Amino acid sequence: MTTLALALGAYLLGSLPFAVIVSRAFGLADPRSYGSHNPGATNVLRTGNKAAALLTLAGDASKGLVAVLLAAWLGPKFGATSSDVAVAGFAAFFGHLFSVFLGFRGGKGVATAAGVLFGFDPWLGLACVAIWIAVAAILRYSSLAALAAALASPLLATMMLGQGDTATAVFCMSLLLVWRHWDNIRKLREGTEARIGEKNRKDQSAGGSS
Repeated sequence: MTTLALALGAYLLGSLPFAVIVSRAFGLADPRSYGSHNPGATNVLRTGNKAAALLTLAGDASKGLVAVLLAAWLGPKFGATSSDVAVAGFAAFFGHLFSVFLGFRGGKGVATAAGVLFGFDPWLGLACVAIWIAVAAILRYSSLAALAAALASPLLATMMLGQGDTATAVFCMSLLLVWRHWDNIRKLREGTEARIGEKNRKDQSAGGSS
């Protein structure tokens, strides 16, 4: 019962669509209506509003972090174990991908996954973010940076935390991250993937209100 309650609470928290919430607050178009149509910080950045993109990033990362920290803090009082905390972290990530508030559709989960990883272990989170930053800075592809960090995360989790439920949760998140970036993988192979900060002509209207 405790596991189910933690998973449900974490899922609902992860389902909060900060890209949509922030865009509405700033009077921007719904991020699902332009660019990659992904409700995430990278797509919000295509509007040119860096503050909105930063707030979206912070919100999406925070919900993953908070879900894990709350489970770790409150869970033991109700008999929850470290396995339940791992489940809560995955549930928050899953909520972002399949948000109940967006008709069970959502973003790609990179920022939320990072928040979950920081909740599991700060060093694990830092290591994965460092990989993302390095690849993004050199190649200027957000999707490729996310894929590199996702593929490295299970190995890093196993090395730092051992083979357990937390590493299993990280492995499952990694698989889902790669799946959610499948279209980006195709575009990278075709050479049509947009670089960080790049704004296509068809996205020029994204800065308007909706």
